[in-house]
Amino acid sequence: MDRELEQEFIKSITRRSLLKRAGYGIGSLALGSMLSREGYALANPTQEEPTFQAPHFAPKAKNIIYLFMAGAPSQLDLFDYKPMLNKHNKEPIPDEIVKGERFAFIKGTPLILGSPFKFAQHGESGEWISELLPHTAEIVDDISIIRSMHTDQFNHAPAQIFMNTGHGLPGRPSMGSWMTYGLGSESQDLPGFVVLISGASRPSGGKACWSSGFLPPSYQGVEFRSKGDPVLYVGSPDGIDPMDRRDSLDAIKDLNQIRYDDLGDPEIAARIASYELAYKMQTSVPELMDIDDEPQSIHEMYGTKPGEKAFSNNCLLARRLVERGVRFVQLYHRDWDNHGDNRMNDLTKGLTARCMETDQAAAALIKDLKQRGLLDETLVIWGGEFGRTPMNEDRMNGSEKLLGRDHHIRAFTMWAAGGGIKPGTSLGATDDFGYAITKRPVHVHDLNATILHQMGLDHTRLTYKHLGRNFRLTDVGGEVIDELI
Repeated sequence: MDRELEQEFIKSITRRSLLKRAGYGIGSLALGSMLSREGYALANPTQEEPTFQAPHFAPKAKNIIYLFMAGAPSQLDLFDYKPMLNKHNKEPIPDEIVKGERFAFIKGTPLILGSPFKFAQHGESGEWISELLPHTAEIVDDISIIRSMHTDQFNHAPAQIFMNTGHGLPGRPSMGSWMTYGLGSESQDLPGFVVLISGASRPSGGKACWSSGFLPPSYQGVEFRSKGDPVLYVGSPDGIDPMDRRDSLDAIKDLNQIRYDDLGDPEIAARIASYELAYKMQTSVPELMDIDDEPQSIHEMYGTKPGEKAFSNNCLLARRLVERGVRFVQLYHRDWDNHGDNRMNDLTKGLTARCMETDQAAAALIKDLKQRGLLDETLVIWGGEFGRTPMNEDRMNGSEKLLGRDHHIRAFTMWAAGGGIKPGTSLGATDDFGYAITKRPVHVHDLNATILHQMGLDHTRLTYKHLGRNFRLTDVGGEVIDELI
């Protein structure tokens, strides 16, 4: 800046502006120091007027691990025991139950489908659990089962997006983004929101499920991979040593800062922050992802095999992430969509396979967090985007009739553990066929409001102004589920 421009700049600063800017600087240092000791961080420390993030009230939990079973697991074959289904197996479902109902794939007169799996009561709570979930049965007194979930979205992609963002179309911030916007992160060298994916493919909703939407991009979920390079495009090219990388990043930061000072564009601020975080991740992520140093007893408990792309490895990584201060960890495991449209997707084969891939590790995660004293401060959620029908979809594979259940938004099951959730309990109930809720309905917005509440956030106050109005995760609905707390 030449001498004349410098003088003009100095003249343009009023007394009020100078005091305001100085106040932000001194206040930022003091409050930032206090908040960092409490585990809360600045939302975006490069903004001119930073917003300090802290809970609205005392939180019950500090971290969240969300186990998302993409494709919608059948609650009627896992958690919601209905002897009437087996009693009336292959009979037409009463017309008054389904009159005027639309289904995704069921044609003609729907026939009741009894569960091919056995149920038994477990734990002191005496909850009915399917034989497909023997490990979950072992932790039944540590979890709270919600058998009365319902949603608005009928198909997989919009339902997954709705579950994660509170809206059925892409473009809204995901829960993990709201959480890191509202609370920041304890970790200085890892993202506040991490996504881990296993199964044959990505969830139908894609990256919209962990997008930051209209929030600044620094709040978007960062995908970690349990096989290959942990994070794409973070490593330095061959021949670039750490000092060269540091020098180049410093030069890029200076150029970006000049541009940010001119425009105040939050996209530029996010870019600066992302470069710095990526540099720190070059050393922190390899150490995090190397699970070889875990005791053999831990590998046996989770069923992990280092180097594999597997749900079990991701569960262990989730524990390691929250230990290192990551605020929100979300695991997606695909292929729960058991329509019975092919032999691999038949209810008996497909659902059995998914449970074998996930049951042991999900239960191990709860046991591991508990024995480390982390379950009290870590909220774990398990569930999919909707439920399955009590009727058979009646598909054919050549001359072979397969078993499958259609999409069902009126009733499904999820469970929660830790983070101030009442253990060994259940909430809600459905009718004798598991078709409709008869007791304590819980909407997706209610669940999300409760998750935010356990983290010390009032879902009606956690808002962001966009397109002229304030938006929130729970849209215009949602009530905290007091019975779970």
